[in-house]
Amino acid sequence: MANTMAALIEGFYVGPLQMRCSVVTCLETGDTVIIDGGDEAPRLIDWIDTASGDGPDESNMPELEIERTVVVLLNTHAHFDHSGAIPPLLERYGVEWYLHEGDHQLQTTAKQSAERWRLHAPEPALPTKTFEHGDEVIFGSLRFEVRHAPGHSLGSVCLILRTPEDEPDHAFVGDVIFAGGVGRTDIPNSGGDWPLLKKSIEEQLFTLDDETVVYPGHGPLTTIGEERKSNPFVGERVMDPTRNFYF
Repeated sequence: MANTMAALIEGFYVGPLQMRCSVVTCLETGDTVIIDGGDEAPRLIDWIDTASGDGPDESNMPELEIERTVVVLLNTHAHFDHSGAIPPLLERYGVEWYLHEGDHQLQTTAKQSAERWRLHAPEPALPTKTFEHGDEVIFGSLRFEVRHAPGHSLGSVCLILRTPEDEPDHAFVGDVIFAGGVGRTDIPNSGGDWPLLKKSIEEQLFTLDDETVVYPGHGPLTTIGEERKSNPFVGERVMDPTRNFYF
């Protein structure tokens, strides 16, 4: 499949906080990976299993008829809006669930954290597999590089989907960076740390190719090049917060 995209990538904005859940399907095997199953599990299951109901909010290609098999659940981090729907997804698909060890404790507080927002989440699931920085995880022809990027949470990771040489890679970054923004560092019990987050962005994301497509946990898609150039917190035109202009 050298002349086509290696993967179908579909984005679903789920839950009251409109978190992006990414469903990535290998076009060669139908192997499907769910990244950040945070909410609306029935919607995700209906679409993946039978292409029925409310489909994705964004996709990198036209709708395709392909028989899918969910082979794994991956999480960028463990805030409840990203991991709240893991229990029903695990129940439906019976697969492994990967989460960095730095967020295992945070995951145990998912239900409690949702309640602070007056939202409901089921009793939190426990991860069955652990990410390590530098890991390469392969599912079908989908190859992800794991980059540990703490600062928003202790165990935040960026998952880099490597593609054929003539296509841009895809970075699933959770809440590490957004289009024109960065993740919060003030969420209780998360290990937030601004200098560490800035270091993670500079060393783990800005070392990627400019053309790399970025899939943030909230908001629109962007690219590494765009954020390197214009992100007001970490880009080349950084805003001076004391004088409210760029330098």
